[in-house]
Amino acid sequence: MIGARAYIFFALNVVRFLSIVSIILVFASSIFVMVKDIEAVNSFDAAKQSGNVTAQDLVDCDYIENSTVPNQIGGVFWAVINRLLIIFQVIILFLSEIGWPSAFFDRFFPVLGSNFGLGALGIFQGLIGAAVLSQHVDDFSLVSAFFMFVVGCMNMLLGLIFRESAKSRRSITSWREEAKGILPTTNLPSFAHLDLNRSATSGSGRSFASSTVYEEKRKDLAEFGAGRSNSRAGYGFGRQGEKAAGLKGFLISQPLQTLPRYAARPTSAPSQSSRSPSPEPRFASSDTAV
Repeated sequence: MIGARAYIFFALNVVRFLSIVSIILVFASSIFVMVKDIEAVNSFDAAKQSGNVTAQDLVDCDYIENSTVPNQIGGVFWAVINRLLIIFQVIILFLSEIGWPSAFFDRFFPVLGSNFGLGALGIFQGLIGAAVLSQHVDDFSLVSAFFMFVVGCMNMLLGLIFRESAKSRRSITSWREEAKGILPTTNLPSFAHLDLNRSATSGSGRSFASSTVYEEKRKDLAEFGAGRSNSRAGYGFGRQGEKAAGLKGFLISQPLQTLPRYAARPTSAPSQSSRSPSPEPRFASSDTAV
């Protein structure tokens, strides 16, 4: 079942998609209006040079016919500058919406960076939409500007609700990182005397053998209570260990007593013959001796 976090993610990305669409529409309509204004100014200048436009017509006309250019000193210049600034602003907003380059915005335009909410973005969109709607434009520009103004109001509202966490909630990379935590994971007990990192970087056969050895050692240690976190580390080699081994069915044989390596070898006792010289032979005479 989809949780509330998923609904927020999809809702914010829907608004993000609409925002990108409105930015593209305003960008296209600004170029279209600028081209029409230049054509209208050229037609007006040609009519004025040919004499079809009188001085009275220049005074009564506030805007050049079929354009958004005011009929005043520098009107053409400021009209073109206005469209160029709008195009530049929507390009910046478009890059901010796609999140590239994020480091550039975080350093030079923090209000449009990843650590800021959607309120500033909505304010900029509302200002651009109001600037276009304040003039007499064609239907395409009118719809595009009104669409951007509505999306800007939505972003301002979302900025007030979610504040600085809005962009992180709608980020696809953040969603993937948080989705990894949904999968079940287990933490095996760590033993200081088992070198598992070295076996993990070896080949598949060595990894399998190391994992098998690790499982066997873990079972043996668990039988004596070494793998339990709430018990002692082990029984050692004293009577407690001997008793625990006997309960598990293990037999402990006493090692043979041996002398240490540094002890001198025992020498054999000298015999009686070696200690005293052999006696000389003696001959006793008998009665039958000749």
